[in-house]
Amino acid sequence: MPSLVRALTVQRLLREDTTLRMLRMDSLPLLAGVLAEYLAAPNAKVPTQDLHEAVDAELDTLRTHLDLGERTAKAYCDDWRQAGLLLRRPASDARGETYELTPQARHGLRIIEELISPRATATESRLVSLTGALRQLTIATDPDIGSRLAALQAEREELDDRIRRVQSGEADVLDSRRALERVEDILTQAEDLPTDFARVRSRFEQLNHELRVNILTGDDLPGGVLDEVFRGVDLIESSDEGQTFAAFSRLVRDPEVSASFEADLRAILDRDFTRSLPTASRSTLRGLLRTLKDGSRTVQDSLAEFARGLRRYVLSLEYQRDRQLRLALQEALAAAVPAADSIQPYQRTGMDLQMTGMQWSSVGEIGLYDPSDYDAGPVLDDAPLALVDVETLRELARQTEIDFVELEDNVNTVLGGMPQSERSAGVSVATVLERFPATQGAASVVGLMSLAARHGTVDEDRTEPIQWDGDDGRTRRARVQHHAFTGRIR
Repeated sequence: MPSLVRALTVQRLLREDTTLRMLRMDSLPLLAGVLAEYLAAPNAKVPTQDLHEAVDAELDTLRTHLDLGERTAKAYCDDWRQAGLLLRRPASDARGETYELTPQARHGLRIIEELISPRATATESRLVSLTGALRQLTIATDPDIGSRLAALQAEREELDDRIRRVQSGEADVLDSRRALERVEDILTQAEDLPTDFARVRSRFEQLNHELRVNILTGDDLPGGVLDEVFRGVDLIESSDEGQTFAAFSRLVRDPEVSASFEADLRAILDRDFTRSLPTASRSTLRGLLRTLKDGSRTVQDSLAEFARGLRRYVLSLEYQRDRQLRLALQEALAAAVPAADSIQPYQRTGMDLQMTGMQWSSVGEIGLYDPSDYDAGPVLDDAPLALVDVETLRELARQTEIDFVELEDNVNTVLGGMPQSERSAGVSVATVLERFPATQGAASVVGLMSLAARHGTVDEDRTEPIQWDGDDGRTRRARVQHHAFTGRIR
């Protein structure tokens, strides 16, 4: 890569890479101190309130040594979350939310740890590991059956030679110094596991987001995301990352492999040379299998959650609503561009929009819950059964429905009392109400206007005053469009 290209690439990384941004933060000493203490453990999650309280307690001591100002732990955690170093997720087994480190934050802490305690990598153990892995890869990918068979036979002869030397009593035990080097190499790889698990989970989260974006913006062609989901294909698990993790997860969950792995760890911890290891290193070795299983389970749960969510999102057809919303937003944005030349952003539109987010308020505005406010009194007893006559039932029906039979009779009576020559001019709603007052109040007025609109005429250029009595005995007045009846309704 030319120097200019590399320099521009590094310049871009300085702007975009979260790990580099973390290493340049003014709060790096505090961040590396407290987050490494509470969240660096494999698969570590801490309730948000617990972390705030713990960091607040640490700040009381650290302020005497570091320039931290008067900011609270919550303010620092909010900054780190916005910088992409902390993830806040809903707690799976309790109410509230938890904090955990992002893959970028774990990578940054790993770099700092290597600066604090540098480890030699040019060791015999690392070389043996590299050459062994390279040798196995060469054999596994060799398409020539002859050379592949020769390589396997050479391995078997080497193994037979080692067996003969052990049987003859030749000392072939690895010395303590070289054994410790190999243990350190294993521990170095183990320390990368939490970062790797977090990175895999983050990649699945990103893949889930990309699939949802594809559903909203895709053309829905055969073989597309929607078609695959409807056919029951798990797109996340069938991706390259999903298949790679599935192979790893199957191997970790294999009972035979797990038992052998656990037996080898116990055997190594029983060796004399491991007694010189620090307690933390012995603890890491002892819990290595549990770390693998917990990390694999966490990623597997996230994978299943994403897959179920994506399938539910598609099968419930919620994507159709979101597509319409996206289309409406695009149309609104397109209309806003030419309108921006003549309408200021602060100009009142006459429309009220309800906020979709939570509205914050002070503690003083919160009212205490008083159970007596919701006391409905003693339980009502069942009313005794009684006989009800037809008139009572008819009155109950009139309270819930407009009595159109009565209104039609009133209109026909008024029309019948008029000379034939005057009927052509029509009878207005106000005239009917003067002759027959509204027995159902506003419901009678609405019923008359509805009948006139259906069987008479409506003059939108004329209005007339009407009045009726309400249930409380008071007179109501209104001015409505002129509705008139020109003939009998039935």
